[in-house]
Amino acid sequence: MDFKQLRAFLTVADTGNVTRAAELLNLVQPAVTRQLRLLEDDLGVALFERERHGMVLTEAGRSLVEYARRVMLELERARAEIGGASGDEAVTGLVTVGLLESTCDLLSSPLVSAVATHYPGIRVRITTAYSGTLQQWLEAGEVDMALLYGVQRSPAIQSTALVEEALCVVGPPSANLRRRRPVPLAKLAGKPLVLPSAPHGIRMMIDHAAAVANVELAVAAETNALGVQKQLVAAGHGLTILPAIAVAEDVAQKRLTAAPVCDPRITRAIALALPANRVVRPPVRCVAGLLVDCVKAAARDGTWLDARWLGS
Repeated sequence: MDFKQLRAFLTVADTGNVTRAAELLNLVQPAVTRQLRLLEDDLGVALFERERHGMVLTEAGRSLVEYARRVMLELERARAEIGGASGDEAVTGLVTVGLLESTCDLLSSPLVSAVATHYPGIRVRITTAYSGTLQQWLEAGEVDMALLYGVQRSPAIQSTALVEEALCVVGPPSANLRRRRPVPLAKLAGKPLVLPSAPHGIRMMIDHAAAVANVELAVAAETNALGVQKQLVAAGHGLTILPAIAVAEDVAQKRLTAAPVCDPRITRAIALALPANRVVRPPVRCVAGLLVDCVKAAARDGTWLDARWLGS
């Protein structure tokens, strides 16, 4: 097994087609086929089922994809960190940052700008997902750091709470929700809601708040895709509950309206998480410090709506 074989394998897995993979790898098709055959011979299993409409991963192939991606990512990190230094004191390397979907638009540009200014030798790769997925990626080494909901009590993660943000009721323009007019949770009883499915972090907080307040919520639809959630609300399929920053642009463009939830007020903490089960490389620490600065600035200047800075 070598890196050429793994690269060919991943490219075919992503495209589902040897010809397309060969084009992307700038190789002839027989060369890609040979790399796959050598890899399968080495492992002693079939990695693909050759079907009429393309290459379909076998169960063994699907397992190998996860390991192969980690191997290639570590190689890319090493190449960027070792080969990119322009001097003895230069900080270089590839740093993969996991951001929550609701925070990506707010933080990605300031973070990339800050890294370019302070550490031009560092290359940043930003990926977004929900908190549970980001935690899995962090524990597996697929991201170097992540923003997660709440301080994680895990031996594989060290986390520090950065901000606390309030959740709000979100509806279409016809709902006429206003930031200065908080909505008691009891007012949502019986109204159709579009919510993430359990065990999504926000859903668990909403369910807990409803249980404490003895409010029975009517869930009309569930989706773990933020964009779909907002589209369904805008189309009139129900209300939802989200952090204000997740709908700031939609409210400004009058596609949605929003108001804070009260009685009880629902808040969540967002924490910076780093791995505790492996060495945190210098470029990762540098980018982590800049990410904290970006979060702090957004919370303190009001760009991060309804957020309270928890750090010093």
